Amino acid sequence: MGRAHRESYGGEMSTAASMVFYCLVFIAEILMFGVLSLVLFWVVHYRGGFAWREDVKLEFNYHPVLMITGFIFCMGHAMLVYRLFRCCNKLTAKILHTFLYLLAVPCIVVSTIAVFDSHNLRDPPIPNLYSLHSWLGVITIGLFGLQLVVGFFSFWLLLCCEHGTAKFRAGLVPVHATFGIVTFMLAIATAVTGYTEKALFTLKDPETQKSTYSELGNEAIVINTQAAALAALGILLPVMVAVRPFRRRWSERLTEHL
Repeated sequence: MGRAHRESYGGEMSTAASMVFYCLVFIAEILMFGVLSLVLFWVVHYRGGFAWREDVKLEFNYHPVLMITGFIFCMGHAMLVYRLFRCCNKLTAKILHTFLYLLAVPCIVVSTIAVFDSHNLRDPPIPNLYSLHSWLGVITIGLFGLQLVVGFFSFWLLLCCEHGTAKFRAGLVPVHATFGIVTFMLAIATAVTGYTEKALFTLKDPETQKSTYSELGNEAIVINTQAAALAALGILLPVMVAVRPFRRRWSERLTEHL
């Protein structure tokens, strides 16, 4: 590897920017861990826990938990790697960023299998891919896969020829970063529509089968709290990644270092 990728990022934020940034990091971490804890509490306490194909209703519960883990928790932390670990060299940050993305892959795959099983194995089966939530989910997974391919392509180009591919990789950086933010925000939109859909379908009076969502019982509050926390993350993380005072000095001179 060339010298540029062995060097640390360098470039410190101003005192004011640093205070704001690390305050936002603290809030974002509370929200990410909070959403993950709440979705686990929700499916265990209110939805009956987990099972596999022996009980497809409980198999569905893997879907929200693993999607939140992959798209929100892992991807959210992957986005923050380039802002948080200022003491690491570029290659270390790239590897950590890639590792967090790869952690999301099995979560997304198993979650997708679980939701299709929960539709196809029911009696009678439930149609697939008919709702706004499912359409947004397909787009989000597609963009995530594209991000993964572009990231690996850029990384292997770096390994093969660092200096010869510098301009090309420099051109990929803003595209990759922008689509990363778009994918994360789409993931949040997908999750919020999924929570709403699940609340409307499952929060029903057992006798009349009418929706009780509008009565705002305890489960409805838990669902809404998760969605509100996700909306807050949809504002916080793009700001932390995109706002200029929080950026690294190296990213502004990328063509020189790459």
